[in-house]
Formats: sequence, C-alpha cells, structure tokens
Amino acid sequence: PTLKVRAYHSHRSLADLGPFDLVIASYGMLQSDAEAFAAQHWHSVVLDEAQVIKNSATKRSQAAMALTADFKMIASGTPVENHLGELWSLFEFLTPGMLGDVKAFSKHFRTPIEKQKRADIRQLLAKRLSPFILRRIKEQVARDLPDKTVIVHELDLSSMQRDLYETVRTVSAQKVLEEINKKGLNRAQLAILDAMLKLRQVCCDPRLVKLAVSQTPSITDSAKLEALIDLLEPLIENGRRILVFSQFTSMLDLIAPELEAREIKFVQLRGDTTDRVTPVNRFQAGEVSVFLI
Repeated sequence: PTLKVRAYHSHRSLADLGPFDLVIASYGMLQSDAEAFAAQHWHSVVLDEAQVIKNSATKRSQAAMALTADFKMIASGTPVENHLGELWSLFEFLTPGMLGDVKAFSKHFRTPIEKQKRADIRQLLAKRLSPFILRRIKEQVARDLPDKTVIVHELDLSSMQRDLYETVRTVSAQKVLEEINKKGLNRAQLAILDAMLKLRQVCCDPRLVKLAVSQTPSITDSAKLEALIDLLEPLIENGRRILVFSQFTSMLDLIAPELEAREIKFVQLRGDTTDRVTPVNRFQAGEVSVFLI
C-alpha cells in the first residue's frame, strides 16, 4: 500500500512518469508504445506470464527485448510449451548472449536434445540454467490444502449425437488421410487438429459443430449438457458454489439459458469481459451459485 502505482492504460508519454514506484502495463501497450518504453531506463522489469515472448521474431518479444533495466525477472508456469527455442527467447531477455545466438543454441543444445535425445547435453543445459531458476511446486506452497479429488463421469452419447459423431469422424478421417498423402504427416497437423476439434465439439453439444447436418432442429441432444444440469441442481440445493470451465465460449452460451430457465443465478468470465472484478466479487460474496468461465 505504500507504493505509488500507475496503470498504463492508453497511449501517453512516459516523460511525466515520476514520481511512481511501479508502472503496470499490458503486453499490448508495451508493443504499441515500444519506443517510449525502450527509451526509459528502468530499475527493475518483471514479466508475468512470460511465455508471451516465447517467439523471438514477434513484435511483442522484440519490444520486451528492447527494455533496459538493472534487474530483470520473469514468471511463467509454462516456460517451454513446444520446443527449446522458446526457452532461448526467455533467457535472451533475462541474460542476453548467455546461450549464444539462436543458431548457436540450436546447434549445441536444441538439435542434440530434441532430435538426438542426448541426455548429457540436456543435463549440461539444465546445470547452466539452474542458478537462474527458482521453481515453486504445489507441495511447497499448499501444504495445508487437501489433495485434489478428481471424479470422472463417463457419459453415453444419445443415438442422434452418436450418429453425428460417427459421421464427423468418418468424413474427418478421410480428409486427414488426403492431407497426409498430399503434404506428409508433419504438414497435415492443421487438418488433424481441426478434426479433433470437431469431434470434441460434437461430444460437448452438436450445435457447436459448424456443419449443416448438425444445425437441423432434430439434433439438439447433448449428453454432457444434460449431465451438467443434473450434477448442478443437487449441489446448489446443498449450498455449494460451483466453477464451470469450458474451452468453448459457445458452450457457455448454451449453458447460460439452461441455468436461466431453472432460475439458477450465475456470472460469467470470458475473454471479452471488461469488468472482471464484479463477477468475481459477486461469486465470492455468495450472491450467485455458478461461475461460468
């Protein structure tokens, strides 16, 4: 509370920065006002969710690399998501040049580790980086919390939903095989991911799939949506408050009217939510029973 904090919301000059102790900016603002941020020498720079700069070729990463500071720190739960080149980008921000340029890093570390499976080179890289890494694991910070209980509910699709699934599976498999034959396995990944996405959508609710057949009024059965409502109602009657997560905002659009029809109070938090504080406060205060996220 003793810090003077400035939230950097919109395009403005940093010339009148002082006297602030802390400036908070989004990566979008950093990128759009990159020159102004680079012109300012900072005492400290901290990047949260630092995997955002994992691709060194992006303008966002380059804006971060241009920052000068006496001290730098990054925080990330996923420092490596796809390949070791992402790790190089993070350390190029932290300690420029320590791992060499990107070509040298690929030659001495990435290729031997990823393609040749060299355990000795992997250990060498880990030893070189370990003095710079502070890793926090759940067991260290959540000693008083009970173990998480995971209950898996296996559902049978309705007959119409199962028929649609089989139709999508057959058509998608054919398209994937054609792509593999044309481009090879590595270059057919988009087709594979698209097929998997459609199958996941059918399992959630047939109305999510952008196919003419799934838009017919007859295919509205959703085993998952029906099971969700069946699970929620007794929990709410017992005074429980529930977080409901979905990777599809369109699925939340289908859940919401079902809750409204049953007069179940809920709030939502989505990518386009501008006021994030109010729904969190309402849920924590017990005003609503369900939080769709």
